[in-house]
Amino acid sequence: MRVLLSGHRGFVGRHLHAAMAARGWDVDGVDLAHGGADALDLFRYEDVRYDLAVHCAAIVGGRASIDGSPLGVATNLALDAWYFRWLIRTGTPRAVFFSSSAAYPVALQQPGEIHRLVETDIDLDNPGKPDATYGLAKVVGEQLAAVAQAHGTRVHVLRPFSGFGEDQADCYPFPAFIRRARERQDPFEIWGDGSSTRDWIHIDDLVGATLAVVDQDATGPINLGWGRATSFDDLARIVCSAAGYQPHLKHRADAPRGVHHRVCDPSRMLNHYVPTVTLEEGVRRALAA
Repeated sequence: MRVLLSGHRGFVGRHLHAAMAARGWDVDGVDLAHGGADALDLFRYEDVRYDLAVHCAAIVGGRASIDGSPLGVATNLALDAWYFRWLIRTGTPRAVFFSSSAAYPVALQQPGEIHRLVETDIDLDNPGKPDATYGLAKVVGEQLAAVAQAHGTRVHVLRPFSGFGEDQADCYPFPAFIRRARERQDPFEIWGDGSSTRDWIHIDDLVGATLAVVDQDATGPINLGWGRATSFDDLARIVCSAAGYQPHLKHRADAPRGVHHRVCDPSRMLNHYVPTVTLEEGVRRALAA
């Protein structure tokens, strides 16, 4: 299997690179320009054909980046558009596109009863209002994936929820919480009022589910998550309990917080892959790293 992996230096990309290389696949990595080959230039100018392409390259950086750098969407839209042009131009037979849980309508993620987001909640002809420009770019990417599919490339569209792991940059909530617990911060700071929920999936399971989807040629957009709603207060309690202390929780109402509830229905994923790394196990691993 000869594979092109964009964004191979990023959190998801480097774990996918290791897993595919362990299978003996021939993986060429390309990323945003940082002294090496640039993914955008490759998609625009190169005509090398691969057996599989996996697209992870994007400008990301947690809630502060999503809210604070809305023009980053321009780069992501360009990357995605040229990725799909490249797939069609080269006749690449199979591809993976990482969409996001941010593509779901924010109207379904409000306070009150939790709505478990199911793949059919997004109608690409009338998708509703996604989460910020980042979510908008992912909706457009899914629309472009359908175009590439119509031109003969089998595109696996994945919608990861809150991915986490031991080596994630701490601009994301999970590693930020781990750092605070290691430092035994008291009070323990939480953005928002602590009641909003997320659906956490460990990077090992995100990678495992991705490869299972490719192996089994699974169709349709597929949520990647556990379907388990965990509030930020609960996450803080889990992390601090594992670290062996009980700080006061300090809530920051002035900080970016995103939507209130973001939890998936994982039924489609479970037809192909069952996750194994619980949030509690992921916390133990991160504190021990």
